[in-house]
Amino acid sequence: MELRIFTEPQQGATYDDLLRVAKTTEEAGFDAFFRSDHFLKMGSVSGLPGPTDAWLTLAGLASQTSRIRLGTLVTAATFRHPSVLAISVAQVDQMSGGRVEFGLGSGWYAAEHEAYGIPLPPLRERFDRYAEQLEIITGLWETPEGDTFSFNGKHYTLVDAPALPKPTQRPRPPVILGGTGRKRTPELAARYADEFNIPFNDTSTALEQFERVDAAAAALGRDPEKLVRSAALVVAVGRDEAELARRADAIGRDVSELRRNGVAGTPAEAVDTIGRWTETTGVKRLYLQVLDLSDLDHLELIASQVMAQLD
Repeated sequence: MELRIFTEPQQGATYDDLLRVAKTTEEAGFDAFFRSDHFLKMGSVSGLPGPTDAWLTLAGLASQTSRIRLGTLVTAATFRHPSVLAISVAQVDQMSGGRVEFGLGSGWYAAEHEAYGIPLPPLRERFDRYAEQLEIITGLWETPEGDTFSFNGKHYTLVDAPALPKPTQRPRPPVILGGTGRKRTPELAARYADEFNIPFNDTSTALEQFERVDAAAAALGRDPEKLVRSAALVVAVGRDEAELARRADAIGRDVSELRRNGVAGTPAEAVDTIGRWTETTGVKRLYLQVLDLSDLDHLELIASQVMAQLD
């Protein structure tokens, strides 16, 4: 089981805050540091000092870390033109020495789009654009050097793009897709994903969706075993009930609710929860959503008393 740290900096974090978390993530032995790609806070938090751009952040971290994988969970397809996004991600992959993993989603947060004047098309059109983006981005990366890439879709047209720069990872960085959509999501995952992620859900829902993705992959003649199964869950671990309650309070959550819906409790409880997810759903990676980015002791506790007990 790989444990990855997942942050939500739109809730209020500077680049320096994220750098401290990323360095602790690396030093403590976690597999990866991921962040959301949002420009507007959610809920009642202030969001101060304001948002940070996901790919600018990862570019900085690429040069200030050396081992951990880096990525988004997930970049919204509505935010950037696919050609520009392909260039940005390829450059960060070069800067990191080939440590980038690329999560892409269709986009969903209406208030964020309205606040910043970013168009949010109806759901069907969003998925149409999302599918075209996946074809364009992976196509640009996979085009042999010296050849060009063209695309003529309903929403995007590219003519003899040089398909440069190339990412360090060949033919491309791993692609992460996710969600619980019953039809188009599994179909796109079967075609483009290296990893499929279930965010913030229960084991039964996760297993049902993983099985849909497997069926879609098999229908395309692809081995379902080649797709890594992963999940994202909020984390709150304490050495005792007082420490757990303090951590839950710091993120505005109830301890009992966290125990039901996340990886929460004592270290032993966290190990049991992770084991249940592994046995029930076959996940090989867990993204632990860390919401209090000032609590670096939390990461060190999880590394030393939870991760150390996992196979």
